[in-house]
Amino acid sequence: MGEFDFCLSAIVVGGIIAIPFVVRVVYQYQKGIMFQLGKYAGTREPGLTIVIPILQEMRTVDMRILTMDIPKQSVMTKDNVPVSVNGVVYFKVVKPEDAVIKVQNYEYAMSQYAQTALRDVIGSMSLDDVLSERGLIGQKIQKVVEEGTENWGLDVTDIKLQDVEVPDDLKRMMSRQASAEREKRATIIKAEGDKMASQNLADAAKVMTSTPGGMQLRVLQTLDGLGPTPSNTIIIPIPLELLDGFKEIAAALKESKYKGSAKDVKPKKK
Repeated sequence: MGEFDFCLSAIVVGGIIAIPFVVRVVYQYQKGIMFQLGKYAGTREPGLTIVIPILQEMRTVDMRILTMDIPKQSVMTKDNVPVSVNGVVYFKVVKPEDAVIKVQNYEYAMSQYAQTALRDVIGSMSLDDVLSERGLIGQKIQKVVEEGTENWGLDVTDIKLQDVEVPDDLKRMMSRQASAEREKRATIIKAEGDKMASQNLADAAKVMTSTPGGMQLRVLQTLDGLGPTPSNTIIIPIPLELLDGFKEIAAALKESKYKGSAKDVKPKKK
């Protein structure tokens, strides 16, 4: 009886010890790839699953979106400018059996393929396009990676460029170029403003000269705008009507004098 109890106790203890090796838990965000004697034996869903030691082996695969950095790459652009570019890849496993069976290490393989695709895409573009078309570059890299990894059981959701570094001397040249471009735009805008102002002044002058008293009203407005400050000295000009009157009197005197001199001249006898 004692031996039986001992054997039973040994079996119970052995069973308790073997439970972690027999009963496995697959979490909700995982899938279990089952191998039986080295052959693929199916995919286990989340929950409890039984694995027979020695005969079976299970590998869990994370089905969540994975984030992987693309290390900084030194690339020569199409116009022979060296740049350093890094980025990030977002992908997930959609067919865990292919990701485990067809690829030795799918995370490392994805990283290497993304680096190669980034260098190829950047090398085929000019510096101006690299600096201004980051979204387009990410789409091109994503397309290349998707075409190359379509049989790996992976889905590339997005690829983004994080930083583009150029040499310091080129940065200074680009800064001078941008400054010159801003100065050019400012000069053009100022010239257009002066042109519009001169046109408006010409139109205003036509209106004021064609309206009686228009110039006098403008003079009074100017004087009113100066304000009563001690530093301003206001000189009131002679009214233009008075000058016009003087001009008319002078013209009348000149005309009468001309007529009188014409009467004094006697005609010659033939």
